[in-house]
This record gives sequence, structure tokens and C-alpha cells, in this order.
Amino acid sequence: MKDKFKTLWELFSVFFKVGLCTFGGGIAMLPILERELSEKRGWVNSEELLDYFAIGQATPGIIAVNVATFVGYKRAKFIGGCIATFGMVAPSIIIITLIAKFISNFSDIGWVKKALVGINVSVAAILTYAVFNFSKKAVKNIFGFLLLILSFVLIFVFKVSTVYVIFGSAILGVILAACRGDFKKDGEKKND
Repeated sequence: MKDKFKTLWELFSVFFKVGLCTFGGGIAMLPILERELSEKRGWVNSEELLDYFAIGQATPGIIAVNVATFVGYKRAKFIGGCIATFGMVAPSIIIITLIAKFISNFSDIGWVKKALVGINVSVAAILTYAVFNFSKKAVKNIFGFLLLILSFVLIFVFKVSTVYVIFGSAILGVILAACRGDFKKDGEKKND
């Protein structure tokens, strides 16, 4: 029982810390999540985290909250998923409640406007870092590189919804795996 409580407390405190010190949404949190979950604690490896981000992007809700739920579930099943999720959203709830309670017209305050400009610049840097790092891990062959370019063009030039791009990419990945024979039974020999 003591170990279970310790695990739940770790889940809450780690995700509370991540939720407290990050701005810019799910993808901006990626480097922080990778450092906290993969490098420091070894709860997930980089590939699992990338998979969680892909699933979190394709499912309803905030990416980082979805990742917290997945990692919490992996560590402590249903209650772990709930505790990790609550840890991730608790800082935002507290901060927004305090802002709503004590400061009216928050965005009209001069120093707040200037702080937000600075935060936006740092978030852009964090996003650039996250995209670069994860593209190095995700793009492993020419198919991945071509899919990256095609996805970029579809989203930014033709304004195709990311939902369609994600599902289309998944279908292409399954078709490629089937063509390579990746789905053959263990007893059958693959022709690589």
C-alpha cells in the first residue's frame, strides 16, 4: 500500500511540476516531458513517448494531458491515469482561478503584455527544438522523409486538417508494413 501511494504521489508531483513550468501547449511540453519521463525517471523511452504524442494528437483533448493519462495508466493503471492527469491540469486550474479572482482586465496590463511577448518567443524556440528532435527520431528512412514533406505540404500549403493527415499517414504506414510482410505470423519467414 505504501509503494502504491508513493507511485501515485510521484505521478502527481512530476506532472504537477511539468504543468506548472510549461507554456505553449502540448508540443512545447515535449522536451520537458522527455527529460522528466525518459531521461530522469525512465518511466517511458523516447519511442513510447513519441507514440503517446502521436496518439494524443489524434485523440480529443490536450496532448500533454493525454500523455500524462497514458503514462499514469502505464505506471498505476486507472487510478494512476487519473492522478497523473489531475497533476497536469491542477497548476492551470489554480493559476486561472487566481487570475480570474484577483486581476480584472489581465491582458490590458502593460507588463503582462510584454511578458507574454517574451513567453511567445521562448515557446517558438521550444517548439523548434521539439520538432527538430522528434523528427530525427521519427524519420528513419526515405518513406518517413517523404511522408514528412507530404504532410507539411498538405497542412501548410493546402490547409488539409491534421486529423486527415494523421489518419492518412497511419493508413500508409500499415500498407507499407503489409507490403514488407511485417504482419506475417512468427512461424513464417519474412522476406526482407
